[in-house]
Amino acid sequence: MTDRLDAPWMHRPDIAKLVAALDEGKTRFVGGAVRDGLLGLPVKDIDMATVLSPDEVIRRLDAAGIRNVPTGLEHGTITAVLPYGPVEITTLRHDVSTDGRRATIAFATEWRDDAARRDFTINALYADPISGEIFDWFGGRDDLEKGRVRFIGDARQRIHEDHLRILRYFRFQARFGSQPADEEAECACSELAATLKGLSRERVGMEVMNLLGLPDPAPTVHRMAELGVLAVILPEGDPQALAALIAAEQAQGARPDALRRLAALLPAQVPLAEQVASRFRLSAAQKKRLATDAARDGQPDDSRALAYRLGRESALDRLLLTGSDISPLAGWDIPVFPLKGGRIVARGIGAGPEVARILRRVEDRWIAEGFPPEARVDALLDEELARRL
Repeated sequence: MTDRLDAPWMHRPDIAKLVAALDEGKTRFVGGAVRDGLLGLPVKDIDMATVLSPDEVIRRLDAAGIRNVPTGLEHGTITAVLPYGPVEITTLRHDVSTDGRRATIAFATEWRDDAARRDFTINALYADPISGEIFDWFGGRDDLEKGRVRFIGDARQRIHEDHLRILRYFRFQARFGSQPADEEAECACSELAATLKGLSRERVGMEVMNLLGLPDPAPTVHRMAELGVLAVILPEGDPQALAALIAAEQAQGARPDALRRLAALLPAQVPLAEQVASRFRLSAAQKKRLATDAARDGQPDDSRALAYRLGRESALDRLLLTGSDISPLAGWDIPVFPLKGGRIVARGIGAGPEVARILRRVEDRWIAEGFPPEARVDALLDEELARRL
């Protein structure tokens, strides 16, 4: 693996202006941007570490006319708002104390101290913004090349500092890791799995959803079950059902979807789905969709009828969760029912429940016939009205 970083985003004019404002040598790229840049992957978030104090960062950005927001001032983080995307700049830190959920930090002056407080070797990579030179104190480049996810230093100590690192380990293992996995990391995660109970449900839910959104998390989730981790955060989870869904997604060219995969992990029980959605602090829309997925019962009805009644997203979920064909929905736009109640009233039916009943019967027949043109809807209405005579 190269010992220098040369990614397209490094050459952005707004990045060059930012680097000039902070002074060459006092700031380096760090973490995911360096890791993913070395792998040639798209970079979404750019982070920088600096020896400058937060106040000095703000002063320099203001002097350069760069808009900035103190997004995490107590932790030394300032966000530079740039034309092509924000960049977070954080003063070097070391931990003073930790309790597994949060850390008390102090600002540092040594780059290695900052690197040592990070979770995994592949996330403790720094790069000079001008030359691209890589700074690696813990073998992160070698681990990245070999697909090895290792904690920095003692795995148990890293987890005691922040219990969420257990779930982060499995997410990074699913994304970057190869087999066999790091034995020390797995043992530590297994031994300390119960510590996850002390975390906020929202943090746990966010990590679970990030994991499930990866291309193929099934082997990792299966390993989490074997190590006793899944039982702590999602005791209802069935890794085999998840693997079956992912196989169906891949076979039919469906994009990964974290919420659908969560539905696969759970038994098809609406109350349980709603309980898990609340447990993970999912949004109201996500909770509704998860409950709709849980209402599946055996093989679904006609795929287009399902999409009309539930919406395309939930229909795709139902079809994939039951191993059914999704191709009838490809390129098909859900039609609008062309009959309104006013037309029924105009035919002599008084406004009220009877209009709704006729409307529903016509719509049901229209769906059953495969959404025929409006002329057929008129005929169906005539037939329904004739039945009343």
